[in-house]
Amino acid sequence: MGTLKFGPAGIPIQTKKRDTIEGIKTVRELGLDAMELEFVQGVRMSEKKAREVRKVAEGEGVTLTVHAPYWINLNAKEPHKVENSKRHILESARIGFIAGATSVTFHPAFYLKQDPEAVYQRVREALEEVMDRLREEGVQIDIRPETMGKPTQFGSLEEVVRLAKEIPGVKPLVDFAHLHARSLGKMNSYEEFVAVLDYLQEQLGPEVLKDVHFHVSGIEYGPKGEKNHLILEESDFRYRELLQAFRDRGVEGVIICESPNLEEDALLLQRTWRQLVGEA
Repeated sequence: MGTLKFGPAGIPIQTKKRDTIEGIKTVRELGLDAMELEFVQGVRMSEKKAREVRKVAEGEGVTLTVHAPYWINLNAKEPHKVENSKRHILESARIGFIAGATSVTFHPAFYLKQDPEAVYQRVREALEEVMDRLREEGVQIDIRPETMGKPTQFGSLEEVVRLAKEIPGVKPLVDFAHLHARSLGKMNSYEEFVAVLDYLQEQLGPEVLKDVHFHVSGIEYGPKGEKNHLILEESDFRYRELLQAFRDRGVEGVIICESPNLEEDALLLQRTWRQLVGEA
């Protein structure tokens, strides 16, 4: 993919018309080069619209990613909720693929006070079914379970990396703000960021850092982990050290900013990155 691309999680705030295509155009006008399609409240994009989105994104040189609906729990007690969760991932992947997106991320599950290993096996089984279905349909898009910000949520770094190791076509989505919140304030130094990147390489091979889909933002957290996202400069998150780690480990791919001010922090990350690599 070459270098790092930065963009907002969703349509930029300053986009006058709340429309995906207009959002992509705004991203390009701002000088950013990526945008996440937020299907978090449901996949409401038609195939026709997805084809139009793809054409515009390719024309503008904007890389797209997808965030699947929030209400996914592959460890739900009710079988119909697990089936609905799989359907949400499938629909996100199908429409994302038509729209030209490179990857789909999702929040995998909750432990529900159950044994983490048993939960892992249930998540793995459900995700294998999803991947088999996508392969049958010829849908070629990376599926990325996300690292989560609360200890009650399935989605430690080790769990998402293990899924990626064991299921072909699955890759990790590392949300560094979530790691920071999940560890109750740790995971916030250059050394810790480098350790994460090195762990990814050790477990999944050096190519894993050449095609990343990462989330970065400020975050507020308490004893139970993540509370809400914050603007970077209003948080304690050491994003400059994170970007330094990216540079020193040769990270390439897409960095999506989930801060409340979306494009402003995406631009801040991009500016800081360019200073670090000598492009500013």
